Parts: sequence; structure tokens; C-alpha cells
Amino acid sequence: MKSRIFYWIPRLLAVVSILFMTLFSLDVFAGNESFAMKMLGFFMHNIPVLIVAVVLVVAWKWEVAGGILFILSFLTGTLFFHSFSGNPGSIVVIAPFLLIGILFILHGSLFPVKKK
Repeated sequence: MKSRIFYWIPRLLAVVSILFMTLFSLDVFAGNESFAMKMLGFFMHNIPVLIVAVVLVVAWKWEVAGGILFILSFLTGTLFFHSFSGNPGSIVVIAPFLLIGILFILHGSLFPVKKK
């Protein structure tokens, strides 16, 4: 039972984090630009979301490698957003990546997949 809980918690947290980040891209539809410009803006806002989705796919298959990538995503986010030197609000968006990475690594280490 613990294995199933540890299996699903980081995956669900990652999906929720991806959906939360996607919410921030919906503001592009409020302007008076053309539809093509709005779609371009929507795509540009979602580039980090797509990167995190690729990291989730990697983590789903190889948990330890994906956990490391989630921790690297957290570190990259803190450097990009200057989170610890003037933008503490960005911690809300990127802190779950640290937790998700740790959980993926723990599950991959404590409950290794048995090869047939």
C-alpha cells in the first residue's frame, strides 16, 4: 500500500503543478491582439510548462533520473526568477519541483522496479 501511495503522490503533484503553471498563460487572451498573436503568446507562456511535462514523462519511466531533473528544474527556476533575492512569490510556483524531485528519488530508491 505504501508503495502505491509513494508512486502516485509525486505524479499527481507534478500534474497539479503543471496545471497551475498553465493558468498563468491564460492572461494572453485578454488583450486586443489578433488570434495568431494570442496563440503565439500562449505558446511562449507555455514553453516552461512543456519542459516540465517532458521532465514528468522522463520521471514516470526513470524515477531517479526524473527526480534529479525536477530538482534541477527547481534550481534553474530559483536562478531565473531570483527567488531568494527579491522575488519570494516565485517560490510558490517552483518549490513543488523540489518536493516532487525528492519524492521521485525516494520512491525510486526505496521501491526499486523488479526486472523480469
